[in-house]
Amino acid sequence: MTKRSAGLISLIAPLRAAMMDFEEASVRGALTDIFVPNAKVQLFHPLGDTTGANFYDCAYAALFEAMPDLERRDLIIVAGETAAHEHWVGCMGHYVGSFVAPFLDIPPTGHLAHMRFHEFFRFDGDKIDEMQAIWDLPELMMQAGAWPMGPSLGREICVPAPLTQDGLSAHDAAASQHSHDLVIDMLTHLSRHPGEGGPEIMRADRFWHPRMNWYGPAGIGSARGIAGFRNWHQIPFLNALPDRIGGTGGTSNAHFFADGDYVAVTGWPNMQMTVTGDGWMGIAPAGQEITMRSLDFWRVEGDRIRENWVLVDLLDVFRQLGVNVLSRLREFNKSRVPGRVPFPVGAVR
Repeated sequence: MTKRSAGLISLIAPLRAAMMDFEEASVRGALTDIFVPNAKVQLFHPLGDTTGANFYDCAYAALFEAMPDLERRDLIIVAGETAAHEHWVGCMGHYVGSFVAPFLDIPPTGHLAHMRFHEFFRFDGDKIDEMQAIWDLPELMMQAGAWPMGPSLGREICVPAPLTQDGLSAHDAAASQHSHDLVIDMLTHLSRHPGEGGPEIMRADRFWHPRMNWYGPAGIGSARGIAGFRNWHQIPFLNALPDRIGGTGGTSNAHFFADGDYVAVTGWPNMQMTVTGDGWMGIAPAGQEITMRSLDFWRVEGDRIRENWVLVDLLDVFRQLGVNVLSRLREFNKSRVPGRVPFPVGAVR
């Protein structure tokens, strides 16, 4: 890890610490200290865009109301410099708490709940001037028994930390370029199919470890091994979106950086495609052009990729296709009694 990368990670440490034992005053103070007031904060649908000064009220106020014992659990933190000489920090983890009040109309369960986050911060000097973040709202809907769309093809799990348990450790800067180049090479080959040939043109065996894990967003699910990845995500995805263009295909919104064995990419959006073929996730093909926000982390092991964490702003994809997921959720759950579960949950005998 370079001195600059280590310094950036230390700068967000107070914010992470405040969110481990979440209290409004301490979190507001930490956000004020690290964000410039007019920072561009780009959040998942339906929260949308806001500024550093309004970030707490836009996002955290409602989440803290829904989970009054909220805590943040980071599993991966990486920092690096992009080809455009921008400095970014990427974080992956879970927001965890007792889900006792509605959040964005998702009904509470009274139980422990988890919601994965991928959050990326761009630094100008010692302050954050841009943020891009996806929280896995479908994951929370599923735990509430309130997911209103088609079932996942992959397996829904609470996505784990890296197998090596080094996501929060200092990373070997010498390995960064190798990791970066491997992922870019993989994505370049990936983009050649189906336009230039069959699946063999992607050379999956060259780039992916035979025991790889692909951790997709809720609504798509996670998969084990190359065959699992192909069956439960890639084949349906490419059947529906064969003309997709990603970060290595010309879009200027993708920001790649590497930190030791880890590579990350953020972009808002960083993919574009047309929904054709068999449709996707139960949505009929309409020839609709869409963009996609995908915030990703890869872990390289030797000369292959062993793990890949992917979050896609699925609710924004549905929005572009004319489907209001939250409206459907409300329709499906009209018979559930709204309101708050008493907290702490439980009775004393």
